[in-house]
Amino acid sequence: MHPLTPLSPDEIRAAVALLRAGRRLPDRTRFVEVALQEPSKRALLSGEGLEREARIVLLDPAADSLYEASVSLARQAVTDWRLVDGAKPPIMPDEYREMLAVLKDDAGYRAALARRGIDLELVSVDAIPAGYWGNEEDGLGRRFVRALSFVRPEPGGSAYARQVDGLIAFVDLNRMEVFRVDDHGVVSLPPDRGEYRAAHVGPLRTDLRPLELTQPDGPSFEIDGHQVRWQRWSFRVGFTLREGLVLHLVRYHDGGRERPILHRASYTELAVPYGHPGPTHYHQSVLDLGEQQFGALANTLELGCDCLGEIRYLDAVVNDSRGEPRVLRNAICIHEEDHGILWKHVDSHTGQTEVRRGRRLVVSWIATTGNYEYGFYWYLYQDGSIESEVKLTGILQTAALGPGDEVEFGELVAPGVNGMIHQHLFNVRLDIDVDGTANSVYEVSSAPAEPGPGNPWRNAFHATETLLDTELAAQRLVDPLSARSWKIVNPEASNHLGRPVAYRLVPGDNVLPLYDRESGFGQRTGFTQSHLWVTPYEPAERYATGEYPVQQRGDGGLPEWTRADRPVANRDVVLWYTFGHHHLPRPEDWPVMPVASLGFALRPVGFFDRNPALDVPPPDHC
Repeated sequence: MHPLTPLSPDEIRAAVALLRAGRRLPDRTRFVEVALQEPSKRALLSGEGLEREARIVLLDPAADSLYEASVSLARQAVTDWRLVDGAKPPIMPDEYREMLAVLKDDAGYRAALARRGIDLELVSVDAIPAGYWGNEEDGLGRRFVRALSFVRPEPGGSAYARQVDGLIAFVDLNRMEVFRVDDHGVVSLPPDRGEYRAAHVGPLRTDLRPLELTQPDGPSFEIDGHQVRWQRWSFRVGFTLREGLVLHLVRYHDGGRERPILHRASYTELAVPYGHPGPTHYHQSVLDLGEQQFGALANTLELGCDCLGEIRYLDAVVNDSRGEPRVLRNAICIHEEDHGILWKHVDSHTGQTEVRRGRRLVVSWIATTGNYEYGFYWYLYQDGSIESEVKLTGILQTAALGPGDEVEFGELVAPGVNGMIHQHLFNVRLDIDVDGTANSVYEVSSAPAEPGPGNPWRNAFHATETLLDTELAAQRLVDPLSARSWKIVNPEASNHLGRPVAYRLVPGDNVLPLYDRESGFGQRTGFTQSHLWVTPYEPAERYATGEYPVQQRGDGGLPEWTRADRPVANRDVVLWYTFGHHHLPRPEDWPVMPVASLGFALRPVGFFDRNPALDVPPPDHC
């Protein structure tokens, strides 16, 4: 078995059994995570010291204590055990189900609903992570969530059109008790039903004819366990409870060599700040990856619905809080897509035409977190390029408007419904190895040349490259006006022109956060203040907000690590790229949103000696 293959259900059971046998665990112990302890890069590349090992995170709710353990599956032994002082784990899915039952049985909560004439059976609840806002006097020392309530118009109807504005319940997850109910006053439920299901939205279009994508000889890719090969590409697919999909060991076969490009690539955080300061809404700014088990929210993907074509699926295996494995069926989709013209030229003198059709390989998964769906897509191209795209859809988070209320901090999307202004800020971690581990990062910006003897016609412009040699120097912002990008160079490997081989990180759409840096949320999300970060490779530095961001009060993760201003030139480096979507809702986003897309690309720059897609054969009929 390859050392990067995720733990199987049997391995999860075995690791939990070994830990239970080696330690006396309280009855209420929750298993936050049981996952593969990935080998270090050095061990993986050398092939030495590799063994199957599980990393286990546990919570003792009675003591509010978090522990980390290591279990060697090869040696059948617990090899490490330690208390993680002051840390709190993310919300676990089965905790949410328990919380819901406790909340609906609470007298204070039921009384607040009764004051509004709301039927408890039609209530839907979202658990909003506590975060840290500096005003949690009643919650200090607790691990808690804020519960927001919504009312369905009938069983099975949409809840998010009708928020119970003004009502917040506070639930202690460790004790599983409601310790506070805040009622800021009754606001009428909006009249809009927010219906979007096909059977309820009126006549459907009848002029769509079948569109079929077939590959009679099967797909062009091969999957062996978690190893994928397609065209010149090879890589391994992983999956974690926090990150979801992970790509390992992305390499390109070029002239008899397997050339490394990415050692590991994954999304590490998603900050979603809402811009409404009202008492029911200010705290709805969350860290979707760090404050809940994002990977556990993976959809089961279906042919013809989520993916189209000749599809191959991979299951993902995670654990529940009792240490039992959960198999997420068809969590990962792999398929090929036609991507239009790969390259073309018509010789105007001879009339001869050469054209190639391009394909891309798509590896994707989709998560549902409350009202939102996030689709994460990695694309590999025949010309050596890599792209990553996020697709956002689902239902807006809304605020109810009373009679005569002005729409502030959002847009009116339906009668009585304020679609709140918000942002989605993603961070992706790219452990990049361009032809090896010794890489340097240059910022590339273009500008007009100064007028003068060297530019007599004032038409010249050029690109300049600036070495980002330390962590603080490498905290950078996008600049589309200068066509800014970042080039990752291997100074120890040259192409046939004698130039260092490189890949370029090309930004797509982006924004900066609009909340105050000194706000409670701003203090916890320092990674959003720069679009690019570069750090030296350190196995323990895995997430942009640090290992345990739940209810933390200040900057963990990237801002903390980079204060040391470590050198990053000609080193084994990790790039962290933050990019965001600014969402000012519109009526067309209601009652369910069309997809919005954003992302970035990695493109070869002198990595190849010429166009690597020259050997793609022409279409049969061209």
